[in-house]
Amino acid sequence: MTAITTSLPQGFIPVMLTPFLESGEVDYEGLKTLTEFYLNAGSAGLFANCLSSEMYELSEQERIDVTRTVVEQVAGRVPVVATGTFGGSIATQAEFVKRIYGTGIDAVIVISGLIATEDESDEVFLKNALELIQATGDIPLGFYECPVPYKRLIPSTILEKLVETGKVVYHKDTSLDLEEVKRRIRVAEGYQFGLYDAYMVNAATSLRAGAAGLSCIQGNIYPELVVWICEHFDDTDRQEDVKRVQEFFIDSMDIVHTAYPTIAKYSLQKRGLPISTYTRREVGVLTDGLKLEMDELLTKIEKIQSELGITSIFANIS
Repeated sequence: MTAITTSLPQGFIPVMLTPFLESGEVDYEGLKTLTEFYLNAGSAGLFANCLSSEMYELSEQERIDVTRTVVEQVAGRVPVVATGTFGGSIATQAEFVKRIYGTGIDAVIVISGLIATEDESDEVFLKNALELIQATGDIPLGFYECPVPYKRLIPSTILEKLVETGKVVYHKDTSLDLEEVKRRIRVAEGYQFGLYDAYMVNAATSLRAGAAGLSCIQGNIYPELVVWICEHFDDTDRQEDVKRVQEFFIDSMDIVHTAYPTIAKYSLQKRGLPISTYTRREVGVLTDGLKLEMDELLTKIEKIQSELGITSIFANIS
């Protein structure tokens, strides 16, 4: 194996939704439009076939087809990553890693909770992860502390050993712990590696600590603001604006997580994106009350974006 010599770009890498038709089938045309939406918002890369994509509700072939559709629509404009581990033996997971990498993605994402069981030690996790890295040759990998099937955090001491292989280029961090984020960034210094924080409460502080960017569900509702803070978090003359946007992230945390991803599809539909709110995953009911709350939030978003000088991207979507 040879070390990876390129890394993913800094900025916002959204965890993509999967649009469905009302029949329940994947809406591939809607997916192409959605891909353009993320790109027009300023995304630095795309994370297809993830939990927000309802990856566990997709068939194996749909996972491949969804990922390939995104890759083909992007056409090299930004890097694309996608999940490639869905349980079974390490050898079985390695085979699907190779298969999904064949769609043309730039890195394959490994779900930490599928590399070892919940009652197994960090040492077992590390042993299995290194076995997977060895079995997948020169394929660039990333890790995601996904809450399903269970949330397995990767301590900085373990992450350090994974990064030292030279194969790990991405980490979607869900530790919710700024000090641990700092430790993880520190142990990966000097490697082609980027930590992308999912926890928007720490968005600005994680970026200041050296995070490569953000990979958060909020980007499926207000991606322009996520892109904006990635670009302006350290601007000395914009700190009042940064503080205001950061406070908005915190204040809107509850609503964006309620009945997700249905509520995200609803918000994009309200903003003019031609997709259905159909969701395969059991996530709770999008009530009239929730719709009203989201309508009010969308109004606030438009106001903040206007005051920051951010132009709506929908006029550019074809």
